[in-house]
Order: sequence, then C-alpha cells, then structure tokens
Amino acid sequence: MTIMQKLRRPSLIAAALAALAGQAAAEDGYDLWLRYAPEGVAEGVSAPKGLAFACEAPGMLLETAADELSRGMGDLFGEDLMRLDAPAPGALLLASENCSDRFAGELPAEAAVGTEGYVLRAAEGGGALIAARGDAGVLYGAFSLLRRIASGEEMAGLDVTERPGTQLRVLNHWDNLDRTVERGYAGFSLWDWHKLPDYKDPRYTDYARANASIGINGTVLTNVNADATVLTAPYIEKVAALAEVFRPYGLKVYLTARFSAPVEIGGLKTADPLDPEVRAFWSEKADEIYGALPDFGGFLVKANSEGQPGPQDYGRSHAEGANMLAEAVAPHGGVVMWRAFVYAAEEPEDRVKQAYTEFTPLDGQFADNVLVQVKNGPLDFQPREPFHPLFGAMPETPLMLELQITKEYLGFATHLAYLGPLWKEVLAADTYAKGEGSPVRVVVDGSLHDYPLTGMAGVSNIGTDRNWSGSIFDQANWYAFGRLAWNPGASAEAIAKEWLALTFSAGEEFQRTALDMMMGSREAVTDYMTPLGLTHLMATGHHYGPGPWVDDLGRADWTPYYYHRATEEAVGFDRTGSGSDAASQYADPLEERFSDVGTTPEELLLWFHRLPWDHEMESGRTLWEELVVHYDRGVAEVEEMQQQWASLVGKIDEERYEQTADFLAIQRDEAQWWRDASLAYWQSVNGLDLPAGAEPPEHSLEYYQALSFPNAPGH
Repeated sequence: MTIMQKLRRPSLIAAALAALAGQAAAEDGYDLWLRYAPEGVAEGVSAPKGLAFACEAPGMLLETAADELSRGMGDLFGEDLMRLDAPAPGALLLASENCSDRFAGELPAEAAVGTEGYVLRAAEGGGALIAARGDAGVLYGAFSLLRRIASGEEMAGLDVTERPGTQLRVLNHWDNLDRTVERGYAGFSLWDWHKLPDYKDPRYTDYARANASIGINGTVLTNVNADATVLTAPYIEKVAALAEVFRPYGLKVYLTARFSAPVEIGGLKTADPLDPEVRAFWSEKADEIYGALPDFGGFLVKANSEGQPGPQDYGRSHAEGANMLAEAVAPHGGVVMWRAFVYAAEEPEDRVKQAYTEFTPLDGQFADNVLVQVKNGPLDFQPREPFHPLFGAMPETPLMLELQITKEYLGFATHLAYLGPLWKEVLAADTYAKGEGSPVRVVVDGSLHDYPLTGMAGVSNIGTDRNWSGSIFDQANWYAFGRLAWNPGASAEAIAKEWLALTFSAGEEFQRTALDMMMGSREAVTDYMTPLGLTHLMATGHHYGPGPWVDDLGRADWTPYYYHRATEEAVGFDRTGSGSDAASQYADPLEERFSDVGTTPEELLLWFHRLPWDHEMESGRTLWEELVVHYDRGVAEVEEMQQQWASLVGKIDEERYEQTADFLAIQRDEAQWWRDASLAYWQSVNGLDLPAGAEPPEHSLEYYQALSFPNAPGH
C-alpha cells in the first residue's frame, strides 16, 4: 500500500494531523477493533522478520492479506514489514492451494479447513505460517494472527486450525435508496448512490476490511422492504462499483428482490411465479446482474409479510416463489435467502405461530440453492423470546439464522446492551429435533440435518456516524455477530473480552470491570423493559420507549395489548393447549415443559401462560411483586453500570469514555421511565398497591401516555 493510499483512510488522516500538532490522536471509534495498539502485545512477542509468499504470483486476496499484515505489524511493533523474495527464518509465509510453488511443507487438508479456513503455525526463527486451501482462508488467517497478537496472546507454540461454522455470513442492511435506514441508529446509509459509480468513498474499503476481519463474507445492500429500482441498469452499475471495492476482501454483494419487480420495472401485468413471462424476466435480470458483477451472491426476499408483495398474491406458495428466483440465479452459482418472517393480512389466532404453520408443510419443496432465513425467535427480535420452533422442524430445508444487530427493541444506540448472551441463549437452546443434544447451533451449522447450505444473517447497525454503530459499545454486537457466524459454538464472554482488548484495553482492571458490564447488560434491559416473558411492550411504530397501553390500532397484533392481555384478574398470553397452543410447535419434551406453569422457565412465564397477579413465584413473592422487583432491579443494574464505568476514568481515552458515560446517563433515565410508565399502567389495570418499599412512579399514567416522539430515529 502506498503512502497516499494509507492517507486516504480517515482514521490515518486524523492521526497524521494530530501528530503534526504534537498531540495524541483522538479515539473516536472509527478504527473499531482494528486499532492494533502496541500496548496490547504480550511481553516477549516480537515483529516478524519480513513476509513472503509461497509462489511468485499471489492472487488479489493474498495481496490484501499481505497489506493487512504489513499495516498491522507496523502499528503493533513500529517496524516496517519487508516483502521478501523467498521464505526465510523468522518471516511470515503465506500459502494457499493457488500459491504454494515455493512451499516445501504440506497445505492443510480440505477436510480440516474447508475452502475458507486456515492454519496458523509457529515457524523457524520466530516466524509463522499462514496456510489455507483457498486464498480467502489466508486472508482470514492473517486477521486472526493480528487479532491474537493485538489482544495479548503468546505466540510461542502457535498451532491453530480453524474453519468457519457456516458458509454464508452475511450482513443485512435495511438501507433505502434515499439513504435513510429503517431501524438505523447510526446516521444515514453508507451507500451514496447519487455519487456512485464514479465516486467510491474510501469508507467503503474500511467497511469491507472490518467485515473481513471477523469473517463476514457477504452484504445485502438494500432494505428487505425492497425497492425494485435497485434492479434497474443504472443501479446495477452502481452495485458493481461497490462490488469492485469489496472484492479484495472476499465480501460478496447481495440484493433484496422486490417480488413485484416484473410489474413495476418489467412492464408485465403479473408477477405470478408460474407465469413463463415472469420467469423469463427474472432469468434475464439475473443474466444482466451477473454480467456486471460475476460474483454476485444472489437475492434476499421478504414476501407476503407486512404488506410486501409475494407469491401468495397469486395463490402460490413460498416454495414456488423462492424456486422461481432460485432457477434464475442457479446457472451463475447464486442463492436465494427467503425470509420466514411472515404474518397474514388477516389477523391470526396467534401471530407467533404463523411462520411454523406456513413453512413446515413446505419442507423439502425448496430448490437446492434456497435457504429459509429464520429470526432467532417467533415474534420479532424482542429482548427475550423462546427460540423459533422452525429450528429443528425442517430437516429437508436449510435454515439460516437471522439476528438483529441493530437494537430496535433494546434501546437503540444509547442503551448499552451486549447481545452476545442473547444470541448464545438461542444457539444453545435444545430443539430436541433428534432427542436431547440437538441445539439450534447444530441446526444452523448444518450438522444436525446435513444441510448443503448454511448461514447466519445479521441486520446491520452500521451508518455514517464516525463510530459506525451509533455508540462504541454497539460495535461489540457487529463484532460478536461475525465471530459467532464463524463459530456458533464460541463463548459470548470470550468474544466480549477479545473485543474489549482490541477496542479499548487489555488492562486487567479495565477488562474485569467492562466485561462485567457487558455480560449483565442484556439482562438489565430485559428487566426494565419486558420482565418474566412479557413482550412487545414498546411504543407503536418507532418502538422507542414503553407503550403497554396501546390497543387501538388497525389490527390487534400490531398492539402491545395483544401480547399481554392484562385485566384486573390476570396477565400474559396463554399459549398452552387451553389457549393458542403455540407450545405444541415445539418438540417433546419442550411442549410439555412449556405447557406446564410449574416447569416453564420464569423468564418465559408470561410468554406461555396467562396467570393471576397473585400467582406464587419461585421466590415466594406474588407475580405482581416479582414484576416490581424486576423493574427495580433493571434500573439498579444500569446505575451499577454507571458506577463501574466511572471507576474506569483515566483508563482509556477521554472522548470514548465521555460518550459512554453520557449514554449510560441516558440509559439510566430511560430505564426509570420504562419502570415508572409500566408500573403506572399495570396498576391502572390491576388496582394493586406497590409492594412495601417500592417507590411510586414519578408521574401519572396520563403523563406517560401523552408523550409523543414523531421524529424518533430509524422509523
């Protein structure tokens, strides 16, 4: 990389200007976890004595790997990493199946690393080998080596073999062509469509680099509430320009396909997936796209959900709709990711049952290059839900797990909520699809049902804010998604610790305190928003703040009241056999466990059961008293995070410290708001006094109901 190329990076420009001014560069979060801070290096670890390829003509991805190693080692050790003409003692050696002419050793077996995995091995004189079958594996291995050094690992005896646990590790951007972002809390869309294809913002390169560093290999550029305009020739040219930037980092581009595009941009009178002219339209459109970018990944589709067009408009099934698109991209090696987030235009008996009801009869009917993309829970990215019952229930259809990185229901950008524990809760949940020991993780990685395609998708929280994610700690969720998509069995705590070391500091006191904050943060949010299995209590539309009282929208399942059904006598949604029977969608023994109030986990109690306010809990308290305890605990947990963060003043840079402190203050105030507004509403319904010692809400229920936020972000 030339000096001018390096100086195009905004972070390096800032560093250069600060250095000229004789002061340290501000830490504004732009560099994410790729700071390569020398203070994190373990004692005794020294710089490699150069870098060599195992062939004379390395490919594009290997060159990217070498550039990253040169940049990283230079930052970590303050020494330039020389390119060597041949392997030498103490140097780094990069080798792949396409680049091994000079390599005397053996490449890793494909069974061990697949097409994207790698080996890292200590070599003579303090050097290291980064070897893979495919060039992408060498790139991921390079980032892995730098991550290990930067986070303080010892390099003596290095011997690592890794392969990704899923094939498609994809970000879903809910970005609109006007640069607004649905459920986006970090500014506008990165994609400046008006200036593309002629101007490629240097930030696009930094975006691709950040994704490659955590193993993400695909990006869906556009909103699932799709606009067919992106499939027209001018926009295909713009998409191709982005793909050109992303390609050196192994990042494939995908697009959302609006099902009605044949009508809207194709001049047809129908979008019926069995109509020959419609099939021809999509085949020709796929040829056009692949002609502009041959490595196009394929389509993501939201159909017959929330008013989006789809095959059911023509009396066809999801499988028939997906297979039409799959037929169009199959000759080019493309895939179709068909979302299972559906609910009918007619109000259902229980919205959380619909995806299972619609999709399980179609098991085995989808084309080989189709994945059904399923949210972690059956409702909608809530602070806590049971795992989605589709996992384990479709053995003949690859299921791709969809997670929401952006915190639509967990406090937007300002609430500290590390989502690693939430996602691990889902991945570890036992589906009992083949008896005990069948967790969601082995459904998603394909090993339970021998899926030919596997993947995980993360709904992006990335925007034009300098820190990319709206807050520094929201970066951890982007990072955790990538690391869990690579290894669904990884520890959420280990990932958080790694992220803290790379992003802030590997100092023991900082690590201990900040890690404790992160690991308890999601539970705090659940306590002050949706305790004991209550769900979807957020205000309507923008989902900012509490709105459990809302019950007057166009259809009941858009309202919070639908999900709690509180009356003077009881609260909760009966999903047992005496109610909607959603519990029966889970395999035995889960159906029995969730149907029995005595065996249902308390954190899901009101999800599955409608209970009287005086129901006795495990603690001996009544349900009402227990709810108050949880609300109070949620506020107290945020106050504890404030105190913990205050103890770290001076341990990191001032700018990121102050922003986090300010955001924690917002979170504390809003946790109190959630607690007070919720309790005021529940009391208006049940007529019960607060338990002794509990503080009354600061304001009346009418005060909280009158609050309005017409310009809340992300809506």
